[in-house]
Amino acid sequence: MKIISYKTYVVPPRWLFLKIETDEGIIGWGEPVIEGKAKTVQTAVDECMTYLIDKNPLNIEDHWSVLYRGGFYRGGPILMSAIAGIDQALWDIKGKYHNAPIHQLMGGACRDSIEVYSWIGGDRPTDVAKAASDLQEAGFKAIKMNATEELQIIDSYDKVDATLERVSAIREACGKAFKIGIDFHGRVHKPMAKVLAKELEVFHPMFIEEPVLPENNEALRDIASMTSIPIATGERMFSRWHFKELLHSGYVDIIQPDVSHAGGITECKKIMSMAEAYDIAVAPHCPLGPIALAACLQVDASCHNAFIQEQSMGIHYNKGNDVKDYLVNKDIFDFHEGMVKIPEGPGLGIEMNEEMVDEMAKKGHEWQNPLWRHKDGSVAEW
Repeated sequence: MKIISYKTYVVPPRWLFLKIETDEGIIGWGEPVIEGKAKTVQTAVDECMTYLIDKNPLNIEDHWSVLYRGGFYRGGPILMSAIAGIDQALWDIKGKYHNAPIHQLMGGACRDSIEVYSWIGGDRPTDVAKAASDLQEAGFKAIKMNATEELQIIDSYDKVDATLERVSAIREACGKAFKIGIDFHGRVHKPMAKVLAKELEVFHPMFIEEPVLPENNEALRDIASMTSIPIATGERMFSRWHFKELLHSGYVDIIQPDVSHAGGITECKKIMSMAEAYDIAVAPHCPLGPIALAACLQVDASCHNAFIQEQSMGIHYNKGNDVKDYLVNKDIFDFHEGMVKIPEGPGLGIEMNEEMVDEMAKKGHEWQNPLWRHKDGSVAEW
């Protein structure tokens, strides 16, 4: 079997899809994208695919190694996202070739379903108690929210108090057992992160996420020393080598690799297995589309330390086009009591609606990250 062609699709709301075709008629789908840099990643995919034409798609480990090691400059969000989408598509082909879900080709499943959480509150969180209650009534047992608006390195305690009021309102509305993930989103610098981590303890969050930017991961030592809240990070880390020092440090409790950013199924399986050796849990990052979510679930199925999965259905980014819109088998991601079943169909287990993909690719998107500034005019972290 040989790869004979491929095509990429820039589709709303902010995604990039990849279709790889073989001479035996088997098609694989991937989702290589960096939010806000879809066309840059699209170009990287074009460069990578020049090597793969006429190659056997089943030799995934070798192809991954060539795409990563074959260049003098390695890693980073653009290259690793391009590799990730290609890797997903190759695994999709391999699963279809063997008529098996991907997880069966990685040792089999250790679970048949996984808990999911949903996002509330938007970029600047408001009215989160009602949103959390609505999701709880729909069967969800966990949500995630942004902790704060933008914060200066040293900022007003009024913003800290506002965060505490929002989390308190959710806890009061949804009860003690409801799980609350609180995303600092890299907006918070070490001085204010220490304050928030200590003050939020009383509400027993599921985790605090990215309490500092990953380039400041050494600050996790001080934050971890003053809170019992599990610390999560990793969505902006892109390879097992990037995660190595973080895992060894002992200052993180949950890692969040993104299967569309961190080298795909091949690499994230390795990252998650490395974390298991350090007794660290995994909650894969996935505010993306249906291919990315399907890829996450296939890896989750084979990793004992995966405990919850992010998904983006209904998220504020997805107005106009949502995850299920691009699927034929729309019930594949149906939730029951806050859980989703691991897809058991061949490959990724999803069937893409190619007519919808083609139509939406004509529309495309120009999605960009918001640009925020502080009152003094300086650039704020989004």
